[in-house]
Amino acid sequence: MPDFLLPDLGEGLEEAEVLAWRVQVGDRVAVDQVIVEVETAKAAVEVPVPFAGIVAQLHAAPGTVVSVGQPLITIAAGEPAAGFREPGVVTGAAAAAPGPESPADAGGSGSVLVGYGTTVAPRRARRTPRRAASPAAARAAAPDQSPGTAPAAPAEPVPETSPAPQAAAAPGTLPETSAGSGAERAAGRTGPVPVISPLVRKLARDAGLDLTVIAGTGPAGLVRRADVHAALARRDNAAPPAGAGPGLDTNGTGANGMSTTGGGAGGTRIPLRGARRAMADKLTRSRREIPEATVWVDVDATGLLAARRELNAAAPEQPVSLLALLARFTLLALRRYPELNGRIGPDEITIPGHVHLGFAAQTERGLVVPVVRDAHQLTTRELSAALAARTAAARDGTLAPSDLTGGTFTVNNYGVFGVDGSAAIINYPEVAILGLGRVIDRPWVVGGQVVVRSVTELTLAFDHRACDGGTAGGFLRYIADCIESPVAALGDL
Repeated sequence: MPDFLLPDLGEGLEEAEVLAWRVQVGDRVAVDQVIVEVETAKAAVEVPVPFAGIVAQLHAAPGTVVSVGQPLITIAAGEPAAGFREPGVVTGAAAAAPGPESPADAGGSGSVLVGYGTTVAPRRARRTPRRAASPAAARAAAPDQSPGTAPAAPAEPVPETSPAPQAAAAPGTLPETSAGSGAERAAGRTGPVPVISPLVRKLARDAGLDLTVIAGTGPAGLVRRADVHAALARRDNAAPPAGAGPGLDTNGTGANGMSTTGGGAGGTRIPLRGARRAMADKLTRSRREIPEATVWVDVDATGLLAARRELNAAAPEQPVSLLALLARFTLLALRRYPELNGRIGPDEITIPGHVHLGFAAQTERGLVVPVVRDAHQLTTRELSAALAARTAAARDGTLAPSDLTGGTFTVNNYGVFGVDGSAAIINYPEVAILGLGRVIDRPWVVGGQVVVRSVTELTLAFDHRACDGGTAGGFLRYIADCIESPVAALGDL
C-alpha cells in the first residue's frame, strides 16, 4: 500500500497545516483527485493524490501540522500515475517502480499541486489486464504476512443509506466528526455536511460547534460563514462566557475577524500558524535587522478625489480605487528614485529592473501581502482590477504561494481602518513601505484663504542603509505633488 507524502510545496516551505480532508477511509480515489486542503505559511493549497485506489488511512487530523516528506494518506491497491515523481520526496512505491523514459512521454498525471506549476499531460488508456485485476490476483500480489500477524482489517463499506461521498457532498466537504447528543442528531442531518468553504468548517471546529445542527441558508442547505457566525451569536447570547477577553465581538471572533480557540476562564488563545506565523516572523525580523526611519506629510487630496470621480464616471464598469491611484503615482516615483525599489543583501543592494508591487491586505487568517507582478507595465484600470482580484483571493484563501512572494515595494491603505497615520513595518527584505491615511475634510490654506479641503497623510518607512533622508523625502514629496495635482502627473505617464 503506497503512502502519499506531503510534497515539496515550493517557495522554501517546509510544513503545512491540514485544514480539511476531501475524502475519508474507504473512499475510492482517482489519479489527480484533490484529497486534502492544507494551509502553508503563504496560502491555502489543494493537494491532489498521484495514486488511484481505496483510502486505507488518513495520517493527520484537521489542525495537525505536517512536515514535507511525512505521510499524508495511505492508498490500498493503488498505483502511481505514469511519470509521477514527487519533488524532493521518493516514496517506497515510487522507488521500486520502474520509471518511464521521460516525464514528457509518460501518460497519466504529472501533477503534484493543483494550480502550482503542475503539468497537464494527456493520459494513456490503461491496458485492460491492469485495470481488471481480480481479487485473487490482488491477494497473490500482496506481501506475505509474518506468522502471528493479524491480517489488516478491510475497509469499512459505506452503508447504502448514507450519501455517497462524491455524489452527495459538495466539493470541499467532508463528514462532520464532532459528536453531538442523540436528540440533536435526530433533529439534524446525518452524513457529510455541505459547507461553502473548508474555512467555514475550520471556523466551526475551532469554536466547538457541531455543523450537523446548523441550518444552512445557502442553496440546498449549504452552510455559509454567516450561518456559523449566527450560531456563535446564539450560543454566546444564551450562555455568555465568563471573563471573555477584551477585543472580542459577539461572534466569538477577534476585532479583526480572527477565529480563536478557548484558553480557559479569563482569556483566549490564537495559534500562530500558517500565514499568521509567517507574517509574525517576517515583521519580527524586519524590526530586528532594519535601521528604519519614517517621514510623513499632509496632502490635499481634493484634486485626487475629483480625478477619481471623472475616471469612474467615464467607465463605471472598470472602477479605479484610491489604492490604485496611489499605486500608480508610486510606480512613477520609483522610476525617479529606484533605490527604494531595492533589496538589501549581506554585501550589496539589488535594484531590479521591474516593480513587483505588494499591498497589505487584512484577512481572517491575519495580515498578508499579495503581490502584483510587473505592476509598472499595467494601465491604471488594469492595476486597479489586479489589486481588487488579489484582495478577494486573499480573503478567500485561494492565493498561490507565488502571489505572496517576490515583492519589491509595498503600499498600505490603512486609512480604511479610520486612522490618520502609521509608522508601518517594512516588509522584509524590501527597503520601504508607503502608507495612506484616511481622507477627511480639514481647514486648509489655499491662496491665502482658509478653506475646507479633503486632506490625507502619507507616511514612508525606509531602510536607512538603502538611501538617505534626502532620497526618501524627495520620493514622498513627488507622490504628494501627484496627489495634489493629478493633471501635472500626466507629464510623466
